[in-house]
Amino acid sequence: MDNETIASLIKNNFPEAITGSEIFRNELTLIVKKEFITEIAGFLKENKELDFNFLSDLCGVDRVETDGVFEVVYHLYSIYKNHRVRLKSPITSNDPCISTVTGVWNTANWHEREAYDMYGIKFDGHPDLRKILTPDDFEGHPLRKDYPVDGRQPATLREIYRKDEA
Repeated sequence: MDNETIASLIKNNFPEAITGSEIFRNELTLIVKKEFITEIAGFLKENKELDFNFLSDLCGVDRVETDGVFEVVYHLYSIYKNHRVRLKSPITSNDPCISTVTGVWNTANWHEREAYDMYGIKFDGHPDLRKILTPDDFEGHPLRKDYPVDGRQPATLREIYRKDEA
């Protein structure tokens, strides 16, 4: 199935949910309103013509300095149909939350935890939303553009304990 057909199928089924689309270097990107992300994710996986059975990546993007938003980006692949699609869902920086897609693809669990840890994006309905890469006492979200690049993160409990053991 070619990119135009995939885009048309999704747009026809969710005309109010898709706010834009682009094909660049033969890669289809659809801009999806955050309110529809779980419904569209389920459709993409369950529709037999599309069969997007693999969430290969989910990541956050900080566009606050340019657009005042974060984006959650989903890279989907159909192993059996051999086609791809990228979904981008803008979310406001003052309330960075979107519904989880862990009920559609189990692997979203780890990806969403990483986006939460690195960007502070909350995934409503996530079964275990907690940090995955930074220590529990780490303050802030290191991939945000407003995170200070100079200075030093306050000492973590692990560093304090290591000094006591020495």
